[in-house]
Amino acid sequence: MPTRPEPTDRPVLPFATASDFEAFLDREHKTTEGIYVKLAKKASGIPSITPAEAVETALCFGWIDAHGFSLNETYWVVRYQPRRPKSMWSQKNVNTVSRLQEQGRMRPAGLAAVEAAKADGRWDRAYAGAATMTAPDDLLAALAASPAAAAKFETLGKQDRFVLLQRLHTGLPKTREKRINNMVNTLAGNKAKSAPVPTKVETEKKPKKNDAVIGASKKRKLDNDQGSGAPLANKSSRRAGLRSQNRD
Repeated sequence: MPTRPEPTDRPVLPFATASDFEAFLDREHKTTEGIYVKLAKKASGIPSITPAEAVETALCFGWIDAHGFSLNETYWVVRYQPRRPKSMWSQKNVNTVSRLQEQGRMRPAGLAAVEAAKADGRWDRAYAGAATMTAPDDLLAALAASPAAAAKFETLGKQDRFVLLQRLHTGLPKTREKRINNMVNTLAGNKAKSAPVPTKVETEKKPKKNDAVIGASKKRKLDNDQGSGAPLANKSSRRAGLRSQNRD
């Protein structure tokens, strides 16, 4: 198996037990941006926290697992970090947190993350895993109205279908219909529909700002030259009249 270098953007730490990881988070969960947890593979025989134990411990402190990969024949590494404010919840983690609460293991930071998710609706929009996520009725109805889209949907692999359904499931209710329409159009290979042609009133050309400013400036100049409405006088005639008055 090829060996990959350890990440360098944040600490890479092994934990022999869940208690070791819990002790670390108890000290550092508020002060660090995240770490990579080094998980020993079963065949290595090295004492190590398990992936399930790591996730449960992280949830207690408002942390969550992110990107992970195989480092070599002995270790996996998985990034753990504080949950971001708008991070979506999986249904699996929602269920896990409910059990952790019953066991009295949740810490204040973890409970705060749960309350924030309940307050803004993310808790109720928790998504199912790839193995159990199914297409909702409104998407199925839209696919039924587009044979081309339905045929394409049936060819999607498990992961591609999960990504599509997750995007729909975690979206806001007010944008759900638009998301479904976009998905169906994309699956059917349709280009985005053109915007409706504006009405005559909407397309009526308005004066440009520069034209309006110039027009107003010309009008003010004309008003100043005309005074209260008297006809314009020739400049040379006015000068001649003044010279005549001076001679008199």
